[in-house]
Amino acid sequence: MKCEFDNNIPIYIQLVEELKICIISGEFTAGERLPSVRELALSTKVNPNTMQRALAELENLELVYTERTNGRFVTKDKEIIESYRKEYAVQIAEKFFTGMENIGFNKKEAIEYISKLGGND
Repeated sequence: MKCEFDNNIPIYIQLVEELKICIISGEFTAGERLPSVRELALSTKVNPNTMQRALAELENLELVYTERTNGRFVTKDKEIIESYRKEYAVQIAEKFFTGMENIGFNKKEAIEYISKLGGND
């Protein structure tokens, strides 16, 4: 996990987003046991309470769950993961199209341009 924090956004929210990306990208797979709060906090250089808050939020989002004596795990429900993956893809696409519109491309032109860059003429 790579974390460069923006001082304008609460750290725990940034951690939620970073961990969400780790889950939807497959870095943490469905059903996988997550490192402990302490290990995650050390690796991201944050207070364990901050990491705990981020993980609690991921539980609220149903991306992770806790087994009382075994720790936290990524959800086994691949549909939930895929739903968040698609939601995140929409956010990225919207940012892309907004940026392209800002430099004078309409949506069709932006798609054609990115298609050429990807070699899919």
